Amino acid sequence: MSTRGGARRTSVVAAAVLTALLALYLVVVASRATALVRTGEPVGIALGIAFWVLPLLVLGLVAKEWRLAIDVQRMADELADAGSLPVDDLPRSPGGRVDRAVAREAFDEARERAEAEPEAWSSWYHLAFAYDAAGDRRRARESLRTASRLHRAGAAR
Repeated sequence: MSTRGGARRTSVVAAAVLTALLALYLVVVASRATALVRTGEPVGIALGIAFWVLPLLVLGLVAKEWRLAIDVQRMADELADAGSLPVDDLPRSPGGRVDRAVAREAFDEARERAEAEPEAWSSWYHLAFAYDAAGDRRRARESLRTASRLHRAGAAR
């Protein structure tokens, strides 16, 4: 077994265990919410409904994140098979920080590619990793979501 495959498997198992623990927590919250609704008291009913909304919201968000994670892995596998998976070879300081000037150059190249090929999921995937190297996690995630949406749209055709 390769190190990359072992690390991926460990990450998936850890995510699955955490999701299972969250599900257990949500079951407990939902059962307490149901008990509050069954009291028949207006305050209990209101709190019970509010506590039911929370687990449903969390389940939706967790499902959305799992869907993104699975699609990101599929995209990574496709890029790896094509030999175009982004490689993190940016120079770093002894403390592990990326050289910002070099990261900026790599970012500019990825941004230009995404602007030139706005319907290519791979350009958005590369842009996401350029944003990440530049330290902008929020935009990196937005770019990954765009790549995922384009990837799923391309697979549906």
